[in-house]
This record gives sequence, C-alpha cells and structure tokens, in this order.
Amino acid sequence: MATNAVDETEATQATTDEKAVDTTKSDEVPQTEVPAAADDAQTKEERPFGVGQGAAAVVSAALGVVSLTGSWIGTVASARQNLIGQLETAQNAGVAQQIQAVYGDAWQTTALWGGLFALIALVTGVVTLARPAFGTPGRIQAPWIKSVAWAGVALGVIGLFLAVLKYTGVLLGLPSAS
Repeated sequence: MATNAVDETEATQATTDEKAVDTTKSDEVPQTEVPAAADDAQTKEERPFGVGQGAAAVVSAALGVVSLTGSWIGTVASARQNLIGQLETAQNAGVAQQIQAVYGDAWQTTALWGGLFALIALVTGVVTLARPAFGTPGRIQAPWIKSVAWAGVALGVIGLFLAVLKYTGVLLGLPSAS
C-alpha cells in the first residue's frame, strides 16, 4: 500500500505539473525575446541615417555662399597678384598696361577663386542629390537634405556664372585707359 500511495502522489504531481505547463503556454512571445526584438528596433531607429548626406548638402550650400561673397583665399591671392603686378610693371609702361597688371589680374584671380568655390559647391550638391540612386534601395533621402543640396547647386551655378562674367570683364570690367 505504501507504494500505491507513493504512485498516487507522483501521478497527482505529474498531472498538476502538466496542467501548469498547459496553462502557461499561450500565443504570446516569451518575455526574454521581447526586449531583444525591441532592442533591435531601437538600434535601427537610433542609428544615424543620412548624416553624411546632410553634411555634404550643408557644405555645398556654404561653398555656394562663399563663391558669391568671396573668401579669405581669394582676397589673399588677389592682393598677391596686385603686388606682383606692381613689381613687374615698369614705370614707363602705358596706363592701360599698368591698370591691367595691377588691377585686372587681381580681379581675374578673385574671379578664378570664386569660380573654383562655385564649381566645388555645384559638384558637391549634385553628388549629394545623386547619392540615393547608388545607396540602399528603399531608403528615402530626407527632404531637408534635398532642399539644402538644391540650394547648394543653385548657389554654385549662380557663383560660376558670375565668376565667368567677372573673369571675362563683362561684369564690372576694367575702365578703358584712353
């Protein structure tokens, strides 16, 4: 009888354990897996997206502004060209030659540096706009990045146009010496 009582106790415990297991089973994901999935979603959302493109767009716009307003490098190069023109021009040179050597070459140097900044702004803006075509499919470029990149392209085009006009003398050309 003692074995009979032990068998009944074990059977009761086994039945209770099976019911406990059956009642805890459900369609819900175990709690140990939920935080892992939530962590993956958070890392994907927190991971910076488009930071490089945004920086390139801002650089493009900034270079476009520099091409229009002038730069320190352009000012120094212009002053250097002015000094070279003063040193190389002879005292007995004609007025037109002196004006060209002292002021005209410096003006063209400023135009060249402005055009260089405008060209870099234009290329950077175009590359920023074209970058999503070569990236991960399905990723959309942020609207502000497109807007700033287009601003950089527009400023680059305007700066390049003005630089060409300044260099050729169409815009604010040198006065005639006659």
